[in-house]
Amino acid sequence: MNKKQLGHFEKRLLEERARALKELGHYGESFDATLQAADGDLSSYSFHMADQGTDAMEREKAFLMASKEGRFLWHLNQALRRLYGTPEKYGKCENCGEEISYERLDALPHARLCINCKEKEENGKHR
Repeated sequence: MNKKQLGHFEKRLLEERARALKELGHYGESFDATLQAADGDLSSYSFHMADQGTDAMEREKAFLMASKEGRFLWHLNQALRRLYGTPEKYGKCENCGEEISYERLDALPHARLCINCKEKEENGKHR
């Protein structure tokens, strides 16, 4: 992989990282908001049990989305470590050592497996 391509993928990884951090910031703001501020009520208690259930479900959903975004950020950081630490290995499959296609890396700059090895990995998980 040449320096121009490495620069392109570095830019893509940094853009994705900035977007993920911004998204996590939005979740952080919503977690920091009190129940009172979140639903606009004057008291922090819901008037109906269904409202309490809905509030709990929304908090759980936000937590799960933030958790997913946090895992994505971890993968992006790992890819940046590979890119900066061993640029000759970036873009090569960790299983077979073959080059990961440019198109795959452009779509998923944090990819660590070629498409064939990824398919094998996913097929093994479904069994």
